[in-house]
Amino acid sequence: MLKTLKYILQANEFLRLPKEKRSVVFYSEGKSYWSIFKGLIEGILAQSDLNICYITSERDDPGYEFRCINFKSFLIDDSYVRNWLFENMQADILIMTMPDLNNFQVKKSKYPVHYIYVQHALISLHMAYRNGAFNWFDTVFCAGPHHTHEIRCLEEKYNLPPKKIFEHGYVRLDLIINNKQSTKAENLSKHALFAPSWGNNAAIETGYGDLVIKKLLSFGYKVTLRPHPETLKTSSKIINTIVNKYSNNKLFIYENGISSLDSFYQSDFMISDWSGAALEYSFGLNKPVIFLDLPKKINNPSYKDIDVIPLEVSIREDIGVVASVDDITPSLITSLPYGKVNPNKYVFNVGKSDFYGVKYILDMMDTQNE
Repeated sequence: MLKTLKYILQANEFLRLPKEKRSVVFYSEGKSYWSIFKGLIEGILAQSDLNICYITSERDDPGYEFRCINFKSFLIDDSYVRNWLFENMQADILIMTMPDLNNFQVKKSKYPVHYIYVQHALISLHMAYRNGAFNWFDTVFCAGPHHTHEIRCLEEKYNLPPKKIFEHGYVRLDLIINNKQSTKAENLSKHALFAPSWGNNAAIETGYGDLVIKKLLSFGYKVTLRPHPETLKTSSKIINTIVNKYSNNKLFIYENGISSLDSFYQSDFMISDWSGAALEYSFGLNKPVIFLDLPKKINNPSYKDIDVIPLEVSIREDIGVVASVDDITPSLITSLPYGKVNPNKYVFNVGKSDFYGVKYILDMMDTQNE
C-alpha cells in the first residue's frame, strides 16, 4: 500500500508540471530498455532546450538515476497507477518500446498526445507480436525495410489509417558494433551464450533450458545463461532452479538482464530459439547461432493474413543452423558457419540510428511549435 501511494504521488507530481516541462516523455518498462533510449535522450538534451520526462516502472532502471538539466525521472508501477497515468497523460510526444497501446490495460490519453514506437527487437512485427500491437501508434520507428513493408501491408489488409513511418535503425545493433571487442582465437567454440526468447513454447519455459546447459557443460564448454526479461518475470522459479543447480560449476555464468553486452563479446556462439537477440548477435558480430528446433513464437495466429515471411523465419539458415537438443555435439559446434550477413541489407542507418532519431524528434517538435 505504501508503494502504491508513492507511485500515485510520483504520477501526480508529473501531471502538476507546467506543460513545457513535459513536452517530450519517455516511458520505460525497466532497466533493459534504457540502452534504447539513452542516446535519443542525450542527443535531445545536447541539441535543444526541450524538457524531457522519463517514466519508468523499475527502480533499478539507470534512467531513473540519470541526472541532467531539463531531465526529470519518475517511478511508477506497471499496473494500476501506470494505466491511470497513461489515460491522463498530457504531453506533446510519448516515446515507448511497449507494444499493444490501447489494446489492453494501457490506453491512449484522453488528451492529444503523439505516440512514437521505438523498436526493441529486429524480429518482424506480425508473428511474434499480438494482432494490432502497433495500430494505435502515430509514428513507428522502423529498424529495417522489413518493418516498413510489414506496417504498410498490415494497414492495407485491415484498412487502417496510415501511420508515419520513420526509417530509424536499431540502437542495440549500433551498440554491439560500436563497442565490439576482440576475441581470443584459443577460445574458439568453447563458450556458449544461451539466450532464448520467452513464451509458452520457448526453451526455458518448455524445460529445454536445463537440458541444453547440462549438455554443453558436459562437453567442457563455458555456458552463459541470459534469459529474456519476460522469462524472469513469468518463469522465475524455473530460472532459480537452473541457477541453483549449476551455481557451483565454474563453467556456468548467469547473466541477470540484457543490458550488458559482455556475454555477446565473450562467447563464441549462441544457442537460441526464436529470440531477436540471435539477429543482433549475428548481424553485429558475425558469430554463428544454433536455433533449437522448437515451435515458432506465434503471438498472432492471424499473421499469415499478410503474405510476408517473418524475418526471423527467413534468415535462420543464413546465420546459423537449426538443430534439436540431441543434435548438439562438439562436431556440430566446431563446424558452425560464421555469418557473413551484411547488416546494411536488413537495418537502416547502421551505426547512426541515434543521430537520425534525435533529428526526427527535434524536427517534429519544431513543426508542432510553429
